Amino acid sequence: MAKYFEFSKFGTNYRKEIVAGLTTFLAMAYILAVNPFILGDAGMDMGAVFTATAIAAAIGTLIMGIVAKYPIALAPGMGLNAFFAYTVVLGMGIPWEQALAGVFVSGVLFLILAVTGIREMIINAIPQGLKHAVAAGIGLFIAFIGLKNGGIVVANPATFVSLGDFSNGPTLLAVFGIIVTATLMTRKLTGAIFYGILITAVVGMIFGVVEWPKSIVAAPPAASAFGALFGPLTDMSVMLTGTMLVVILTFLFVDFFDTAGTLVGVASQANLLKDGKLPRAGRALAADSIATIAGSVVGTSTTTSYIESSTGVASGGRTGFTAVATAIFFLLALFFYPVISTIAMQGAVTAAALVMVGVLMASNLGKIEWDQLEESVPAFITVIAMPLTYSIATGIALGFILYPLTKIVKGDFKKVHPVMYVMFVVFLLYFLFLRE
Repeated sequence: MAKYFEFSKFGTNYRKEIVAGLTTFLAMAYILAVNPFILGDAGMDMGAVFTATAIAAAIGTLIMGIVAKYPIALAPGMGLNAFFAYTVVLGMGIPWEQALAGVFVSGVLFLILAVTGIREMIINAIPQGLKHAVAAGIGLFIAFIGLKNGGIVVANPATFVSLGDFSNGPTLLAVFGIIVTATLMTRKLTGAIFYGILITAVVGMIFGVVEWPKSIVAAPPAASAFGALFGPLTDMSVMLTGTMLVVILTFLFVDFFDTAGTLVGVASQANLLKDGKLPRAGRALAADSIATIAGSVVGTSTTTSYIESSTGVASGGRTGFTAVATAIFFLLALFFYPVISTIAMQGAVTAAALVMVGVLMASNLGKIEWDQLEESVPAFITVIAMPLTYSIATGIALGFILYPLTKIVKGDFKKVHPVMYVMFVVFLLYFLFLRE
């Protein structure tokens, strides 16, 4: 095994790789509590989602480690799960089984792009400003959801939203969690978000805001959503609609660029790039797409590469064995559902994780060319529309419509890639005729 993963070439060993795998797991273990909470809002069984989350993470991470040989872990992606639950299911009224079918199709399309080489053309077609805007907008959207779930932001008939009641126990607990998690992250503690959730949960239990778990270890809940997508997937009257096309394209778009950015970022940190390019890029992207396909079958939203993998690299992980170790820890986590479910059911406990992930994603705002209005206007509308319309798809669509228009007005229409004009037409038709 050491020979297969080329330990000697990268100056590593089993101990370093296992420690790195554990570090990565701790940095992203919060998804085991947050994903069931978010998809639970879509009407899915939280126990089934927990099991699907752990299994999808283990499968995707194993494939990434063994086939692509990168120290990168995968799990259901933040932002994509919010789009699944709040935009597709709750906003568009699409049943979660049909939404899973959309995830499956997006994974298949991603796999085709990965093995045919079309991915480079698409990556080059989308302007950098819009890529950064999408990431930042998703960050604001996720943070808004966290503040809402924690009771920090509440509905108001006069102003739409306002500050929550700080005499309310869950709201105070959410504020406490944000402060604790922010402190841990500022101190650069590995797994800060995960530990922030644990500390918040324990404090909540002590003060009676959160129930104590009835047990620590138990058999994993049944993956009752397994195969639920196949019904709508085989019904062409359900899948071949304009709304589903937009859903699938959004799943594909966000996953595609999130994955590309993560792969390059982590590989660069580990000094694995060659002449600025990512070796075995096709394998890595294929691993990500297969993870999405497998995750949708098991019963969870899009599975994607996690930037938290960089914590494992910082701990010395350099080969795919790091990912193998992380996958094993996800499988072991299956047996701790009683504890994790107690945490997942409390919006006040998971609020901090959503807000802090939002902070990290919002850092993309600094990469937008704000002094170039033809770039900044579409970017700003993309960012602000996501939280204000409670829809990631709407933000992306508005940005893709505005970008070619501002470039045409500027006289730079030749600088816009043909793919962007195609997307302009698709999203314009969606707003005019297809949006329900």
